[in-house]
Amino acid sequence: MNPIKIGIILNTNDAETCWNCFRFGNTALKRHSVRVFLLGSGVEAEGVKDERFPLLAGAIEKFVSNGGIILACGTCLRQRLKEGSGICSVSTMEGLLSMVEESERLVTFG
Repeated sequence: MNPIKIGIILNTNDAETCWNCFRFGNTALKRHSVRVFLLGSGVEAEGVKDERFPLLAGAIEKFVSNGGIILACGTCLRQRLKEGSGICSVSTMEGLLSMVEESERLVTFG
């Protein structure tokens, strides 16, 4: 199978949804290139703590270490008095549009 470009939009800070987003992303990275765009409360994903999903932070780190790219909406970060982090670059709606246009498949969580 030829690799394809997959774009994922994460638009929630719900622990289970974040967990499933990055589980899917890590599975997809085995065969494809994958980018995740954090939007709305999704920009909080890195800091989500939930005893039911203790491996969420590790799944995010694994995604990045395996070549996955994470972008975060700068406006959404600023609304939460947050900045980018070591795992993601600050982006814009133009960046989201580019990801959507360049992706061969698009998946949303949230």
